[in-house]
Amino acid sequence: MIKKMVKQQIMPEMHLKTVIKSDIQKVFYLSRNIDFHQKSVSETNEKAIAGRTSGLIEEGETVTWKAKHLGIYQTLTVKITSMEKSFYFTDVMQKGAFKSMKHQHIFRQEGKNIIMIDIFEFQSPFGFIGKIFDRIFLKSYMKKFLLKRNQLIKSTAEKRSERERSERQNS
Repeated sequence: MIKKMVKQQIMPEMHLKTVIKSDIQKVFYLSRNIDFHQKSVSETNEKAIAGRTSGLIEEGETVTWKAKHLGIYQTLTVKITSMEKSFYFTDVMQKGAFKSMKHQHIFRQEGKNIIMIDIFEFQSPFGFIGKIFDRIFLKSYMKKFLLKRNQLIKSTAEKRSERERSERQNS
């Protein structure tokens, strides 16, 4: 039993919560839209290069991203392993720089707001050195990366909702 516990790896995990004044379908749509994702992370020059390369990614599909992180071009292939439309989807790394990576996207309606929750688990390769790198640098880097993307999802969804409310009032 103790041997089993020692072998079990504890991965760094982030929980991010974003409150968005919009409807759940808009936020869910933006969160899995390949074209929107590429715009939201333009500073890394991220491009979809294989698998689903545009439009809405669906359960069972993969996308391979090429992006410049930490000064180096890298590729990352993820697969959507589970999805319940408008409520959640999970992508899991199939191939890439991480030892492992899992990103859960959860959407909850609370009154007029959507609560968008990201649970991001990752682990760098290279054993003990990778664990130190995760703790000292990578966790902060990934958090900033995800927060910036979430802010663009929030502002885009809220602008679209506001524009639709204004159009209804003017009709």
